[in-house]
Amino acid sequence: MKLLVGISRILVGVLFIFSGFIKLNDPLGFSYKLQDYFSPEVLGLDVLVPFSLVIAIVLVVFELVVGIMLLIGYLPKFTVWSLLLMIVFFTFLTFYSAYFNKVTDCGCFGDAIPLTPWQSFIKDIILLIFILILFFNRKLITPVFNPISHRWIIFLSFMLCFWFCYHVLMHLPVFDFRAYKIGNNIEELMQVPEDAQKAVYEYEWTFNLNGEEVKVTTDGTYPNQEGEFVGVETTMIEEGYVPPIQDFQIEVDGENITDEILNAEKLFMVVAYDLPHTEQEGFKAIQELAEEAKEKGYDVVGLTASNDKDQQVIIDKFNLDFKFYQVDKKTLQTIVRSNPGLLVLKNATITQKKHWFDATDIKL
Repeated sequence: MKLLVGISRILVGVLFIFSGFIKLNDPLGFSYKLQDYFSPEVLGLDVLVPFSLVIAIVLVVFELVVGIMLLIGYLPKFTVWSLLLMIVFFTFLTFYSAYFNKVTDCGCFGDAIPLTPWQSFIKDIILLIFILILFFNRKLITPVFNPISHRWIIFLSFMLCFWFCYHVLMHLPVFDFRAYKIGNNIEELMQVPEDAQKAVYEYEWTFNLNGEEVKVTTDGTYPNQEGEFVGVETTMIEEGYVPPIQDFQIEVDGENITDEILNAEKLFMVVAYDLPHTEQEGFKAIQELAEEAKEKGYDVVGLTASNDKDQQVIIDKFNLDFKFYQVDKKTLQTIVRSNPGLLVLKNATITQKKHWFDATDIKL
């Protein structure tokens, strides 16, 4: 049993540290995922949406530090109770999400390892088993170091976590696992290769034959079946190739001008998904950069999900001499974890990406 507890301790501790760190690297991304869970369509806790970032930070820091506490054997009773309560909550959340098909990506490992809700639910069940082993054998969780040093390790862990969190919020995630990372070509990642795997569907045809219902299954071809056709149900049994970027679309007056914008040889892009709640102090530096970019032959565009009225307010307030175009809000939140954020592209390839706080680091 001692060996089993030791294995469980290492597996659970390492997994909680890894999961916590991945989300701590991108707390805004995790807060967006919490907003999905808090929405009226899922848990109906929209009152918590304004506090989603604070909740996200507290959860991921606690998750990471509890993993460290388990590995070093600090406060084993508190640690295993914390682990048990967290995994029960996460298991309920992933089951609810999977069963009712509410949130398609659980966000357990951020964008580093995307998991479907059912995959995450299975992962949580396995984790629950290991945590129960620890819970009922917590007396076997012995300290690794001197108990006095444990307090300093945990204190230092908290401080480092909050410092790292502050750093990525004031700049950008240190590790970018999204499709819009530096070096990626947006246009290429929107394409479906000719030899890509096609989706496989199953068709169930229903006929009425002499008052009896007859069902015939095919791969799509109309069956050679007697009787009156009633209906057909289609089920995807194997998913086809899905391009990494599916929802990047720039519109103006309802017209799709994505290719026209991306085909620019040199493009300076300002992303501000929510203009009324943007960090407006960033636009002073942005306007200076926009002027420099235009002098050096760049096309300058702004992307936002806000309406024309909100766009005009910002344009007038900061005397911006570039135009905003409409793009889906979630797409903009995925492109850059800053509101506003800055990108430099060359023939649709992202060459620079910065938080507005680092606007002076942009090289044109």
